[in-house]
Amino acid sequence: MDGSGGNSNRSTGGLAGFFGGSGAGMSYSNADLAGVPLTGMSPLSPYLNVDPRYLIQDTDEFILPTGANKTRGRFELAFFTIGGCCITGAAFGAVNGLRLGLKETRKMAWSKPRNVQILNMVTRQGALWANTLGSLALLYSAFGVVIEKTRGAEDDINTVAAGTMTGMLYKCTGGLRGVARGGLTGLTLTTLYALYNNWEHMKGSMTQQSL
Repeated sequence: MDGSGGNSNRSTGGLAGFFGGSGAGMSYSNADLAGVPLTGMSPLSPYLNVDPRYLIQDTDEFILPTGANKTRGRFELAFFTIGGCCITGAAFGAVNGLRLGLKETRKMAWSKPRNVQILNMVTRQGALWANTLGSLALLYSAFGVVIEKTRGAEDDINTVAAGTMTGMLYKCTGGLRGVARGGLTGLTLTTLYALYNNWEHMKGSMTQQSL
């Protein structure tokens, strides 16, 4: 029994000496360690040596060039707008083409000619709608960039004006009535979009006025 106890003490002392301790002299109770400040340690966890205050970012994440805006301009958003409209138009046209193809071939039996006809309708409608929405997005983005550069400001007036001019130019082949109808449609859609974008701000303003 004494031999095993001596071996255990020697092994413990050896391990303590290996890690920088000196046996029994390096053992401390929890009460002794309670008042020892943990310099550089996180107050949240004793296993973290990073102060969590340094993890809180009170400044901007990105460094912007001098004079640059925090939001993207119309020229930067034009590529996203055009691409998104083309993809949306292609998807909508494909679904519409599938609907029309099934409607036109409902009296035909399921065969290769019917499948080819439905596929042709899907691709035709998809390309048509993608071209239409892409052209509208291109005109809207071009008018928006020109108006923004001319006025030197970016606000909802640019959005409404660009939408109105886009509708007027797109329907200019229909005469004065077509121009008026297209401009009214563009004005309505862009006005609704501007109201939707500023709804939270308008709601907060109305709440403050009511108080």
